[in-house]
Amino acid sequence: MPHETPFHLAFSPESPVLVPRRPTHGRTPPRPVPRRARRPDRGGPLTPYRRLFDAPGARAATAGSLVARLPAGMVGVSAIIMIAAGYGSYALAGAVTATGLAATALVAPFTARLVDRHGQARVAVPAMALAVLGQLALVLCVYAHAPVWTLFAAYAATATAPNMGGMARARWAHLYRADPAARHTANAFEQAADELCFMLGPVLAGLLCAGLFPQAGTLAAAVLMLTGVLLFAARRSTEPPVVPRTGPTRTPLRAPRMPALLLVFLATGAVFGSMEVVTLAYAEGPAAGAVLALQAAGSCLAGLLYGRVSRRATLPACLAAMAALMCLPLLAVATTGALPVLAAALLVAGMATAPAMVTGMTLVQKLTPSGQLNEGMTLAVTALLGGIAAGSATGGWLVEHLGPAPAFATPAAAATLALLLAMRPRTSR
Repeated sequence: MPHETPFHLAFSPESPVLVPRRPTHGRTPPRPVPRRARRPDRGGPLTPYRRLFDAPGARAATAGSLVARLPAGMVGVSAIIMIAAGYGSYALAGAVTATGLAATALVAPFTARLVDRHGQARVAVPAMALAVLGQLALVLCVYAHAPVWTLFAAYAATATAPNMGGMARARWAHLYRADPAARHTANAFEQAADELCFMLGPVLAGLLCAGLFPQAGTLAAAVLMLTGVLLFAARRSTEPPVVPRTGPTRTPLRAPRMPALLLVFLATGAVFGSMEVVTLAYAEGPAAGAVLALQAAGSCLAGLLYGRVSRRATLPACLAAMAALMCLPLLAVATTGALPVLAAALLVAGMATAPAMVTGMTLVQKLTPSGQLNEGMTLAVTALLGGIAAGSATGGWLVEHLGPAPAFATPAAAATLALLLAMRPRTSR
């Protein structure tokens, strides 16, 4: 019997990656993908993505991640519809969801730190269970028409939900740590998956709440969250190992250049938040959601295409393209005012967001200390959430005082600010 090495091959022979074997405890260890089972490299458009899933367990882990991430686009819409139907106040519904967003921004980095210290499976499952209990408590409070303060408390409890996108990216970074091209493709795939979830989530929530009953969207989101995280955590072969801590742990926030990069994410989030509010105000009615979804569709398509590009652009170049393309919706409403023209402008403008996000997340991975990837990427997501909140508030104020058409200048200004912040020395390298 040949001597068994402590590593196994987890990628195709063209770009091998050595992954440490896990203790099997008497079970049959996972074997590498047989050579005859690998698809031949025909140079097709999906070839880089097919290669990603040659790693044992990658398909199942990705499926679980997608199931758990779909509710990210459902919970806010579902909560607003449910609370507004039960209490007759959209102002109350907005205040409750805003409280949950603020709680998530505070709690998420600590949850991610626990994930880095103790492992994804050990922390993600109980953390998601607590978030699901918060969702169920919110449903019960609305159904029983409980005091208003209970709504805030229940929705704040959902802030313990782990950052599934960050954990998925951390797994890819571990599996393909010796292959920058594969990591780039993986980041592009995850960005496209994020856009798809945020595009389909609100549609699914609206259909469930309108077609069944107001609580249906929240209940479905809770089931998907728990099911997805269980499927994701079960694939232990793809989970990054916990890095032993030999001294005091410093937050990734103190890593060189990280604060400057988070400011870029903050400004980028303002692009998304302001564009959403202004577009919904301009395209009132049933078509508003479909028009806004085109921006996410453009980003999803661009993310998949960008994943095939071997030569990657710099962050300032991506943000410069975003700043330029974000002017298209403003020009569309200023010149024609036609909704189809605005829809086409949003589709094209959305194509700039995925490359910027992929490049930014890649930089976060480079700057984050080893063993703290989950916390580092969660900090980036937290900065995005803060930017989205600020952009929504600014866009709403401009819509109220200037009208929707002039307010389309807000996303372009936010993208320009992100570009200026990224061009500062040593921010984007």
